This record gives sequence, structure tokens and C-alpha cells, in this order.
Amino acid sequence: MDPILLGKGVTDDIAVTLLPRFGNRHGLVAGATGTGKTVTLMTLAEGFSRLGVPVFLADVKGDVAGLAVAGEGSEKLAQRAAELGVPDYAAAASPTVFWDLYGKLGHPVRTTVSEMGPTLLSRILELNDTQSGVLDIVFKLADDRGLLLLDLDDLRALLGLVAEERKDISTEYGLVSAQSVAAIQRSLLRLSQDGGEAFFGEPALELADIMRVNHDGRGVIGILAAAQLILKPRLYSTFLLWLLSELFEQLPEVGDLEKPKLVFIFDEAHLLFDDAPPALVQRIEQVVRLIRSKGVGVYFCSQFPDDVPGNILGQLGNRVQHALRAFTPRDQKAVKTAAETFVQNPKLDVVATLSQLGTGEALVSTLQDKGIPSPVQKTLIAPPRCRMGSITDAERAQVRAGSPVGTRYDTPVNRESAAELLAQRAEKVVEKADAPKARTREQDEAQEGGFGQSIKDAIFGTKRRQGMIETMAKQTTRTVGTKLGNQIVRGILGGIFGGKR
Repeated sequence: MDPILLGKGVTDDIAVTLLPRFGNRHGLVAGATGTGKTVTLMTLAEGFSRLGVPVFLADVKGDVAGLAVAGEGSEKLAQRAAELGVPDYAAAASPTVFWDLYGKLGHPVRTTVSEMGPTLLSRILELNDTQSGVLDIVFKLADDRGLLLLDLDDLRALLGLVAEERKDISTEYGLVSAQSVAAIQRSLLRLSQDGGEAFFGEPALELADIMRVNHDGRGVIGILAAAQLILKPRLYSTFLLWLLSELFEQLPEVGDLEKPKLVFIFDEAHLLFDDAPPALVQRIEQVVRLIRSKGVGVYFCSQFPDDVPGNILGQLGNRVQHALRAFTPRDQKAVKTAAETFVQNPKLDVVATLSQLGTGEALVSTLQDKGIPSPVQKTLIAPPRCRMGSITDAERAQVRAGSPVGTRYDTPVNRESAAELLAQRAEKVVEKADAPKARTREQDEAQEGGFGQSIKDAIFGTKRRQGMIETMAKQTTRTVGTKLGNQIVRGILGGIFGGKR
């Protein structure tokens, strides 16, 4: 299979390529702002798409959306492509699907609270260990009682149930304090105000819809509109981590393939690791390490290589490093760190070159035969075929109109879940409490009055006085009982003394 042409070496004048069979060995694109990282991401995405590999990436600044529209096809770009040896270069658009957590610039992306799970949800809500433990109890309680957690209303309803039955739940599941429940509810309020309300619900995103191949065999590029989402870094990073975890858990083991099944590009990767607890970093490391065998390649994009923890950085086999400006001690340290991550080239002073790279130039090292990293090359990055810039609202609407997933996700669905079931139970309790109670005889007697009541009391009696019917019945009983008793006694005595009947 033809390799993806990344560019051409400046010193050695050789093609710098990425082999598709090593595309699932992950990668890193780093560099300072304005050095050409976005163009490199476009070149990568186009290359994988033309090989039939679906791609999913975030559009943080709004210019990645240009993948959906053909470029201007200027003579300057055509000349540069010819110099770099780009085969059959011509302006062309890539098959694209727009996604948006808020549902404004693309199809809404949703998941359910249950699918998100308590661990990632705790990260979004910024809960401490005690509050996270309470959230674990909430999820366990929902499972035990058969209550679906689909949206935030369901979670709020279940938190209300936990607050009402706090003593019993604390005995069975573990201590639950009112303060922890209140803290979770306040965090849910902040998440709702940040727009998280639209993220949780149905229809939930199906992984098959981000792993589509077009009718002409090209992989569909899913672009997540993240210009507003990036302002909520917790929600942004947790969503992408959730998506990566879903791929890891649902896709089967496939081993090494001729090309990846999906390429996942994580822009602004530092947001994923900033203030992340060690357990979460360990989880990310585990997913990155093992998802390769599922046929998924993960590419991180950030300003500095050390934005990615060392254990994860060591898993990234394909490296593209754009210029780093060493203005501060932190920048100087980052330059040295970046230089140390490359396989050294005796013809190249990596540290000096990193600070002298121009826009569109980068130091590149990719995995070659037998998975061995190639020596670092100073490379002139090949131009993409799409538009290198943002698109208009009309162009976006046209792309959405031809979306292969249609309007499947555009209309939310609210089926019966925890909130509805608990509301129904509460209504039944209220109705039972408001139902009129059965009246007693005394209440009925007290309500009735007048002359008719007096006649009734004389005939049937009252609580304190016998009535005529009751008096006559007792007298008759005594009379009959006396006569019958005398006959029985006489009969018995006669039998004893031999008397006649």
C-alpha cells in the first residue's frame, strides 16, 4: 500500500513518508503557535482518508473544517507540490461529517450517563474522593433497582432518592452524607450551565458512524466543532477520553493490519493531562498502549512534547516536531526534551534546528521497516488538497445536507428512565395520601341528626343505651334459654332416678 507522503527532506532531498501499516503505532505533532501544526494535521487526515481510513479530529480554531472544501488550487501550491513530489496533486475536498456537542455546527454528539460511568463523570464534575465514592454508590443503586441513567435529570432524580433514603442506603452501601450529595448537585448545576445538558441523552453516538468509508472507498473524516467546547477544558478532554475508551472497550482485537481501522487525532492534548489525577493518567496510558491492537491510531497534538507524560510519549512512534521558540527557560528545556526524543541524525544539529525552523517546516521521524524509527529529517511539509482555512456557513450547511448519517442525531429522544419512574412513584404516594379516609360509624351518626336520628336511636339504640330491638332480643333469648334449660335438667334427673319422661 502506498505510504502517506508527509513532505521532502531539506538536506537529503528524499521523500519523508508514513507507512500505513505503522499508522496504528500512534504519533505526536508538536510546535509553537503559528508554525504549521494545523496544516500537518490536514495533510495527515487527507492521507489516511485517501487510503480508506476514517479519521476523527477536533477543530479547535475553526480552520480544520476546510477539509470539507476543495482548496483554491493556486499556482504557488501546485508548484510546491510538484517540487515535493506529491502525486496527482489537485484541489479536492474530503468526505466529511461535522459533529458538535452543542448541536449548532454539526450533528449533536450524545452519550448516556451510564455509558460515561462514574469515573469520567467525577472528573467532569471535579469531585473529590469522598464525593466520587458517593457517585459510585448512586450508579450501583441505579443498577440494583433497575433505573436507567440516561440524562442529567435522571442523575438528579436518583440523587434526590439517595438524600431521602440516606440512612438505609448508608447501612447497605456505605456512608452517604448530605453534604456530599449537595456538592454533587451543585457540580451538576455548573455542568448544566456549561452546556453539558445537551451532551447527555439519546440517541447516543454509535461508533460505526465515526468509522465510515465513503462509496468511493475514502475514509470519512469526522470533525468535532470545538471552538466553544475548548472553553470548557474538562468537558472537552473528558469527552474525547470517553470516546477513546469506548473504542477500546467495543472494538475487537485485530492485531497488525495493512492500515488502521480508525485514526483519532487529539488536538490541544495538554488539556487532557492538566491537573489529571494519577489514576486517570494511568488509565489513558493503558488505553493508548492497548488500543493499537484494536487497529486504532492515536495522534496527540500540542505545543510542547512534554505536555504528554513520559510513559505515554514513549508509545508514540511517529513524530512531527515544528519550531519551538526558546524565549524562556521553560522553552529551552522543552527544546532539549524534544531533541532527545528523536533518533539522532549525524548530519543534523537537532537543538539548533528546532529554533530555526520556518512555517511549514518540521523535524520528522516515522517508523520504517520492522518498526524501527527513521533518523530525524528536516522536512518541508506537503500542502493539503483542501482549503487551508475556515469555511462559510453556507458551505457548512451544504456539507451537513449531504451527511451520510442524515438527521439521525438531530432530534433528541427522551424515553422512560429514572427521572420518569421516580416521578410516577412520587405521584402515587401523593395520591394515596390525599385519598379520603373511610368514615367510622360514630362519624356517620354524628353527621346525621334531627327527629329521624331520635327514632333510630330508640329502635336500634346508641353506644350508651339499648334500643327496643336489642332489649326484646335479649328477653326472648333469656325466656327460651330458661325453658330449654329446665327441660334438659328434668330429662337428666329422670334418667338418673329412673323417672319417666
